[in-house]
Amino acid sequence: MEIVILSLAAFVVAILTFFSGFGLGTILTPVFMIFFPVDLAIALTGVLHFFNNIFKIILVGKKAKRQVTLRFGIPAVIAAFAGAWLLLRITDLSPLFSYAIGGRTFEVSPVKFIISILLIAFALIDLLPYFSKLQFGKEKLPIGGALSGFFGGLSGNQGALRSAFLIRAGLSKEAFIATAVVVSTFVDFTRLSVYATRFSKAGLQENLTLVISATLAGVAGSYIGNKLLKKVTLKFMQVLVAIMLILLSLALGAGLL
Repeated sequence: MEIVILSLAAFVVAILTFFSGFGLGTILTPVFMIFFPVDLAIALTGVLHFFNNIFKIILVGKKAKRQVTLRFGIPAVIAAFAGAWLLLRITDLSPLFSYAIGGRTFEVSPVKFIISILLIAFALIDLLPYFSKLQFGKEKLPIGGALSGFFGGLSGNQGALRSAFLIRAGLSKEAFIATAVVVSTFVDFTRLSVYATRFSKAGLQENLTLVISATLAGVAGSYIGNKLLKKVTLKFMQVLVAIMLILLSLALGAGLL
């Protein structure tokens, strides 16, 4: 049942996030946390996210803008090392607090609390009119890359900040998506190389069937998303994904996930 639910989630989310440029790892990480410990959820989502991005590169990678990719991607990769290192240091910390409702006890760990705050902050970037009016010139790309890479390494939620900078860098819809995919793949490879020290402990090998099934479902979703690319407005998808993130983050921050 876990394989069916998570594969279906990967399929649907991959379709939605093909347009927004972010959301696959952001949404799937809390979903995976419903079934697995935090360590394993982040590891499983990271592997799925990486291979899904490889497929996206095959579909649209040639449309990425070289200069923007380098100016944004290099700082992102460097910062991703720092974020991933920090994640491994806080994962085993004791819960921040716990509470009981209806005879059930819910615990909020530092990792879950941090991710929930990040989700809300990133979602608000796309929902609040103030942020939609901000213009980030190309000189701000290294800063955006560093921020995106750091939070990507820390929680897997790299996309919202990346989109906030790239979408206002003068790129076409196709170039925006392609550039975001290429940068995201670099960050994924970087953070997975750091997470690798925990893969055996987390139980990644025992869940390879799930990873493969969810990855194939995500690839199928990305393929459909590519076909629908010219039929859906970018802003609509950003708002839809942002609302989903807020709902998930509230549940995560409350210890329900």
